[in-house]
Amino acid sequence: MDTRSITDLLLQSGQELARKGQTLAEQKLQLPEAGPERDALLKGLGKGAALGGVLALLLGTGIGRKLTGPALKLGSLAAVGGLAYQAYQNWQNKQGVIGPEAGTPVDKLSGPAAEQRSLALLKATIAAAKADGHIDEGERARIGGQMETLALDAETLKLFKDELAKPLSARDIAAGADSPTAAAEIYLASLVVMDEQNDKERAYLRELAKELNLSQELVTLLESQTKA
Repeated sequence: MDTRSITDLLLQSGQELARKGQTLAEQKLQLPEAGPERDALLKGLGKGAALGGVLALLLGTGIGRKLTGPALKLGSLAAVGGLAYQAYQNWQNKQGVIGPEAGTPVDKLSGPAAEQRSLALLKATIAAAKADGHIDEGERARIGGQMETLALDAETLKLFKDELAKPLSARDIAAGADSPTAAAEIYLASLVVMDEQNDKERAYLRELAKELNLSQELVTLLESQTKA
């Protein structure tokens, strides 16, 4: 399984979903939550169709979640890595002290290190999609069944199902961070699928920032840069 390519495709498909969502909003149309009409729309997503389908299923209301903020900007691992690295460097400069080394952005990694980081970001994205609490046991079974129709390879399908079945844990997701830049990337990857936040999602983001040891100043900087 090429985790890096899968994560990149998931981010790209989120960007495509966001663009579709903007178009639908401008036309004052609503996306069906399930059924042939939504399936037909998802099939039109091009290269990332299968991963776009996964993202829509995870988000429950698909394009109706109005992914029109960070998702439009952070449509690739390179974008996530670059913005996270820049934000950490800017924050550190403002502190006026020498802190820990920022670490290497995901887009500059290669080999096993790139796969490990990409897997951490993929897990973060899936966990963030669960944070609003809409995925119960019945919904998980429904999503699992629909995912099997999306032409994903067996290893990728198993990964998504395993991550869906796990209890939501910000600590487990934060454990994938091996540097300040990785921590910032994990936060950004989570933020991508939480543009329209409810109370549960905001609580999860606060807990995630705490487990990642991100200061409130850095969190504010990360969030403001995605909206700039």
